Amino acid sequence: MATMGSLIGLVNRIQRACTVLGDYGGGDNAFSSLWEALPSVAVVGGQSSGKSSVLESIVGRDFLPRGSGIVTRRPLVLQLHKTDEGSQEYAEFLHLPKRRFTDFGAVRHEIQEETDRITGKTKQISPVPIHLSIYSPNVVNLTLIDLPGLTKVAVEGQPESIVQDIETMVRSYVEKPNCIILAISPANQDIATSDAIKLAREVDPSGERTFGVLTKLDLMDKGTNALDVLEGRSYRLQHPWVGIVNRSQSDINKNVDMIVARRKEHDYFATSPDYGHLASKMGSEYLAKLLSQHLESVIRARIPSITSLINKSIDELESEMDHLGRPIALDAGAQLYTVLEVCRAFERIFKEHLDGGRPGGDRVYGVFDNQLPAALRKLPFDRHLSLQNVKRVVSEADGYQPHLIAPEQGYRRLIEGALNYFRGPAEASVDAVHFVLKELVRKSIAETQELKRFPTLQADIAAAANEALERFRDEEVDKEGNPGGNPQATAAMDRYGEGHFRRIGSNVFSYIGMVSDTLKNTIPKAVVYCQVREAKQSLLSRFYTQLGKKEGKQLLQMLDEDPALMERRRQSAKRLELYKAARDEIDSVSWAQ
Repeated sequence: MATMGSLIGLVNRIQRACTVLGDYGGGDNAFSSLWEALPSVAVVGGQSSGKSSVLESIVGRDFLPRGSGIVTRRPLVLQLHKTDEGSQEYAEFLHLPKRRFTDFGAVRHEIQEETDRITGKTKQISPVPIHLSIYSPNVVNLTLIDLPGLTKVAVEGQPESIVQDIETMVRSYVEKPNCIILAISPANQDIATSDAIKLAREVDPSGERTFGVLTKLDLMDKGTNALDVLEGRSYRLQHPWVGIVNRSQSDINKNVDMIVARRKEHDYFATSPDYGHLASKMGSEYLAKLLSQHLESVIRARIPSITSLINKSIDELESEMDHLGRPIALDAGAQLYTVLEVCRAFERIFKEHLDGGRPGGDRVYGVFDNQLPAALRKLPFDRHLSLQNVKRVVSEADGYQPHLIAPEQGYRRLIEGALNYFRGPAEASVDAVHFVLKELVRKSIAETQELKRFPTLQADIAAAANEALERFRDEEVDKEGNPGGNPQATAAMDRYGEGHFRRIGSNVFSYIGMVSDTLKNTIPKAVVYCQVREAKQSLLSRFYTQLGKKEGKQLLQMLDEDPALMERRRQSAKRLELYKAARDEIDSVSWAQ
């Protein structure tokens, strides 16, 4: 069987570790729900209801700020850790992890300073909690959350929304199904007007999560008592009401020791004619033990669901660690292997784009199927082979000696002029495919998960790939030979008439049409062979050659990780360590069935 409080101590450690790692309830990450799955006790009450005195009585130390109006202006997550008898009491703040406080007056001062750091020296409130752990042989293992006191009106220096702001903050805690509500009400006020009971009734109508605490019993009018409340006749809860007698203002002013105050409280109930028969179930010590026992039983009942949540978080974290990649090895050979593996991953994705496994490669086909034919159709052959231009070109080619049979030089000039028009669509096709390949390189780099952690290597691969694509584009593409020979005139007659020049233009046009049909096939073949095929086979060939010449320091520079990603991995590794330790500790704790 687990020792008393061992489960609570375990939960305290998990909660504190969650807090250190930023997984405190309300976070956006997938693991913050672990905190919310762990039971805790929220202390709720109106202003001046005696909340601070109850907490100090449970702790046995005077450590909370005091004053009028709103004193608690930020939630205080108070974790109590029971230590061995005779050990020194001390406190630690989460925001000051390396400092131990043995002077609890200094603890009070630090709470006030840390509150002012967020809210300023005003009466504003903040939902950002202060985390305080107290280690003492005089406490029970317990987690308490002290919340700002509920109020009905705003005072000078506070916004009109303060009433609703405080209630919203308190509700954000007590609405959680794993929150145990410690509802503080003063005995010298009608319980029907209690702010704490009103709110508890709304969020916990069955009363299963609510513990009622009645303070200031010693301040009731003479001849009256609170037995109707304490015995459950005025307002019944699933758990018994507990009466508390706080230190008087005189005792506070005299700095009466809390241990002495506990004895005085015990004597009050033991000798009271009204409450003597309830004395064993009254007082701050009994309240602390009652809460601890209940919290232990709740935790015991929740162990299976907590374990399930921890296992789920471990699976998610291990998946994230795989996604982020393991830390870089220091060995140069291992670093080279890492670089090559990342490069191969990039090349695999790039080839998938080209081969159709991923979108984008079809744009290469679109260049040849749509863009090239459209460009060829728009070439100005009608203008180039108009009667007027044919006459001009042929006449200029003849010079002072007109041709006798066929105007060979004229044909040549007309054909060469027409062929020059094909250069534009051909080069445009080369450039268009080059642009598509560059875009696929960019997309492939973005889609290579292994590259996300190495911005320097990412830039190096991008530069090497784009340099290779530029080289492939600029390399000379073999030109096709003359597929049809020079067209000849069929007769020398009327060589100076319009019919003669029309036939010349018609012959050249037929020849150019044949060339155009041929180029529709040869341009795509040449572009694919010189650019796409080369990109698939040797995109990073030169990069690999240069890589083999690099030393360990240069390789390590290439594997320089994004600092934000390194921090994510560090945090994930810490969380993973936390959850595995928590799982092992839960497994090692046996509890009574």
